[in-house]
Amino acid sequence: MIKNEEYALADTVQMKKPHACQKNNWEIMRLGADIRLKCLGCGRTIMMPRAEFNRKLKKVLTKANDPVNKKKEFYLPKENLRRPNF
Repeated sequence: MIKNEEYALADTVQMKKPHACQKNNWEIMRLGADIRLKCLGCGRTIMMPRAEFNRKLKKVLTKANDPVNKKKEFYLPKENLRRPNF
């Protein structure tokens, strides 16, 4: 089981089972009691409880703050992500 501290907002993760579009990579869009994920194959977003997400998560593929990601075309630093002010 992967701990909560090992993933963060805008990380790319791999789930145990693929989506209906046969892609297995997801981007974390929202963290809280529920977690919003965006499929990197078809673009569909889903929400699931954190406990279910922790159970279905296989591994973290890329971290949002990883310097290797700066070479990617659509890289957006974590500091530039919009976050609600509660």
